[in-house]
Amino acid sequence: MKHIVTTVCAAWMALAPTAQAQSTNAVVVELFTSQGCSSCPPADAILGKLSADDRVIALSLHVDYWDYLGWKDKFASPQFTARQKEYAHHARDKMVFTPQIVVQGQARVVGNRGAEVEAAIQEQLGQVRQTGLRLTRQGGAVLIEAPALGVVAPVRVQLVRFSPAEKVLIERGENAGKTITYHNVVTSWEVLEMWNGASPLALVAPAPGPAPLVVILQADGPADIFAAAVLR
Repeated sequence: MKHIVTTVCAAWMALAPTAQAQSTNAVVVELFTSQGCSSCPPADAILGKLSADDRVIALSLHVDYWDYLGWKDKFASPQFTARQKEYAHHARDKMVFTPQIVVQGQARVVGNRGAEVEAAIQEQLGQVRQTGLRLTRQGGAVLIEAPALGVVAPVRVQLVRFSPAEKVLIERGENAGKTITYHNVVTSWEVLEMWNGASPLALVAPAPGPAPLVVILQADGPADIFAAAVLR
């Protein structure tokens, strides 16, 4: 009986539907924002529009360094603050600020300046190359595959989970009384491994639950993004 059950379960797994995604010419846009920052709501609105743009993989990362102003951002994480500081260190910037948008790991612009954000996206769109990054959801895991990139630098293989939309009533602080909808709110950001980029990549990573995910292949630093794909 035990053998029969195992066989039936194996057959069910084989027939279970999978979801797939492949990298396109979309660019990654990271918004560093905070519910406690009075200049951030216009940038949050810009990211909301970008989240519906097929040219873009838009991600909202909430930092924690404004939490002392009277309102604790429920999405804030010191990990996202550390990521923004890594960008600043790599670019030799002396400070971090919100709202800030980083496009494709390279261009850094003030997040509420829509024309500058669009210009940075357009510039990076002209440089995106097809890499063949492919994602396949298999039950509670994701299979990540990519051909060799032909690069020498270490490459971060990053798994990002996010919530498509979150509405928040802010009760205190600089944005008190405002109800804001945040889009593509990052809930976790994990570096799965450092890949040499010289040989094909095949990696299975846990990805439980239905939340959408992004895989980003990025030069260590963090620096240039080589490829990204989103699986919804």
